[in-house]
Formats: sequence, C-alpha cells, structure tokens
Amino acid sequence: MDLKEIYSYYRQPLVRKEIIEYSRHRWIALYTVKDDSSFFLRYWSRAGYPLRINNESDMDMLFRRFWGMGPRTIYASVNIYGSLRKKDDVEDPKNIAFCTPIWDIDGSLDYWEKIVDVARIIVDCLEKEGVAKSVYLKWSGRGIHIHIHERAFSEEILKKYHPLDIAYSIVDYIIKKVSDQVLEIAKKIETGERSLKVENEIDLKRVFTVPLSLHKFLDLVAVCFKPDQIDDFNPDWAKPNILKHNTNWRIYEEGEADALAEKAMKEIGGYFKRVGTIRTVVKHEQTKTQRKLTKKRGAKVGRFQVMALLQAARYYVLTGDVKKAKSFGLNRAIFYAWAKYHGRSRIPRRKITATAKELEIREEKGKKMMYIGNEGAFVSDKGWFIIGDKEQLPEDFDKEIKDKIETIMPFEEAWKKAVEYVKSFPKGVLLNQQKFYEEVYKKVRDIFVDILTGKQKPPKQKSIDT
Repeated sequence: MDLKEIYSYYRQPLVRKEIIEYSRHRWIALYTVKDDSSFFLRYWSRAGYPLRINNESDMDMLFRRFWGMGPRTIYASVNIYGSLRKKDDVEDPKNIAFCTPIWDIDGSLDYWEKIVDVARIIVDCLEKEGVAKSVYLKWSGRGIHIHIHERAFSEEILKKYHPLDIAYSIVDYIIKKVSDQVLEIAKKIETGERSLKVENEIDLKRVFTVPLSLHKFLDLVAVCFKPDQIDDFNPDWAKPNILKHNTNWRIYEEGEADALAEKAMKEIGGYFKRVGTIRTVVKHEQTKTQRKLTKKRGAKVGRFQVMALLQAARYYVLTGDVKKAKSFGLNRAIFYAWAKYHGRSRIPRRKITATAKELEIREEKGKKMMYIGNEGAFVSDKGWFIIGDKEQLPEDFDKEIKDKIETIMPFEEAWKKAVEYVKSFPKGVLLNQQKFYEEVYKKVRDIFVDILTGKQKPPKQKSIDT
C-alpha cells in the first residue's frame, strides 16, 4: 500500500472509531516508513509529551505532524494512564490506572492454523479459570494476541495489587499452565520462516498493535474476534478490502478476572518483583529433520544474525581485525538478546573526553574491559570477548552467523555489503553505543536481509528530533 492508500484506509469511520476508543489514555507508538527509512516514534518531539490518541483531533494531529515520514502502524501501551501530559507520566507506576493482560502468540502465516490451535488452548484455560466474557483475540499479521479486558478487574482487586503486577502475573501463570500443550503443537510444525512461540511481553513500556491498525510490513489489518469465532477464523479477515472485525472486544464483566488475579499473584508475585529476570517464553527448537527442511526452503536470518553481522562490521571498520570483529559481533548479539529478556541493557559505558582513546582496555572489578568508543565489553586474557567466562570465538561466529547467512547468499558478499553500510556512517556514530543501535542497527534490523539480497536499498541517513 502506498501512502495515499494508507491515509485513505485510516480515514474510514469504523477504523477511526475503533482505534480511538482502544487507544484512549494509552501511550501511543507510531511506526513510519518512507524512502527506505523507518522510525518508531513515541513522543511529539525530543522534549515533548508522549504520543496519544484520545479523540479524532488527536488522531488527525498525529497524521499531520508525521505525514512527511509516512505513518503506517499504530501501537498502544498495555497500560492505561491517569495522565499523559509530560514525559515523566510514563515513568511513574503510580500513574497507571489499568493494565491489559495480553498473550503474544508469534509465528508465520505458513502455519496459521497451528497458531489458532495455540490460541484455543489459552482461551480454554482462561475459561476454566472463570474468565470468558472479557476475553477477545486479535490477529496481529503473523500471530494472535489474546486480551483480557483491563476492566475485568474490580476496584477492590486493583486497590490490593498494582495493575501491572496483575497483568504480568496472569500472563505468566497461564503460559506456565499451557506450556506442555503448546510445545506439542509446535513440535508438529515443519515449515515457516519463524518459529512458533508464546511469550510474556508485559512490562512498563510495552506496546501492541491497536485494533484495525495496519501491520508494519504486511498489507494486513489487526482484526478482533471473540472466543466463539475461533473455529471460523481465517487470515483473510485481516485483508483491508474484507475487514471482518468484531467490535465486541469492548465487552467485559467487572470482577470476572479477580479470582484468577489472586491465584496468579500468589504464584508469580507480580511484575515489580520479577524485573531483571528472564521472561517466560514457550518455544520449540527444531529437530535436525526440521532444520534440514528449513534450510532447503531458506533458513531464518533474523535480528540476532543481523546484530552480530553489523557489530562485527563495526569493529572491523574501526580496527581492521577480522577475527576479533567476529568475536565482538557474536558477543554483542548474545548480550543484547540477554538484555532484551531482562527488560533493560546494563551496558558498561564511559564518558568520551578529548583525551579518551577510541579503543582502550581497562581493569575493572578484577576483569579486563575493552571499550569501543563509549561501549564496554569484557575480554579474556587471550583478547577474545566473553559473556560470563565463555569466550566468543571466530569459529562460534561462523557456526551461529556465517552458516545461517550462507543459506541465503555467499557470506563474503554479505560481509562486504555490511562493511560498506557501516562505513557510510560517521566515526562518531560507530563509537557511540546508543547512536549505533538507533541509527545503524535498529532502522534495518527487520529489512537487512532484503538489503543484502538486493531487494531493498539501505535507508537514507537522517537526523530527527522525534
């Protein structure tokens, strides 16, 4: 869909009504795509207040403000806030009035029926726990989000427990209960570009696609349906020209989920006690036979491989050392994957001064720390980068990164393109952890395979205040 088609879609009365009603008092995130560039926006400006859509005027203003950047997908927070007038409002847990429990079932269109089977298991489990009227499902484009309406909790239970604690605990509790059944379904999947997984993604700033928003890559819409429609569901419902969407997602029964909240809080303990722990994910690792089938169809080169490749290219551009670059690239990919599940990135940094060296090894807490610009990573006595006590060696990079890239193209070609892409950025960006992540990696993490294979051009470099 081009920008005019997207704008025309978002002008439809039903689309506007559903987006506004769901988004009201939630923190909005806007995904934009134009001229090979993409941005994920959450504030009106660098110093401005959080994005919001409380009425038609807000929605019109959002599209006017960012029209030149190509608005495409609208996300909204799991939290409903008392106020969204300044940046600090989204940092204050006391400002959260409600929180929506959401299960994220992620996968591939190739096996959408299996995704529906998993959704049915979760819905059945919720029904056994006494929660049915307040449940609705939303096809996300490549998976299903299962919601419990945030108003299904009584005032009494919300006074007793924080809304974010309740949502996190309920999602985790149910995932643990159904994990064996989910794995049985996942084991039978022998195709698809993405593994099937169910994940607890509830956190302080988490966002999900709003009902009737376009998917950020696919020309499909996030349509809602109720549990009694599961057996009839088909992904064709999500096509913009069909748009089979159930507006009864807004129906709930207050207090229906109180008993489940009590049970989940007792077993899980809440979000704030679990911050920093690894999130619950149910995911089946493919068998050797399935891996061979996947390789024949084209193995998955995902964000992990893209991160490792670009970080390796970054180190190589700065130092010219290929072997250490491979160690650094794999190290950073592992670290960021770890940081994602811990909800934050505890990245050692140093202040860049006029006398600071671009690359420097320091002794810190009895270990050697290599600083690349302002980003630090531990190294072994042999000079290889390490996570814990395990070295990330060049041959490990070849196994985890090179071999997977080889399934789509010769690695040497991919390496050359990655180095050329990284070289196009100023040295100041490569020496700055945040700038590298935001400007070099983040903008291409989901399209870099297409860049490598020539289907897309690298995004143009832009500097913005949003």
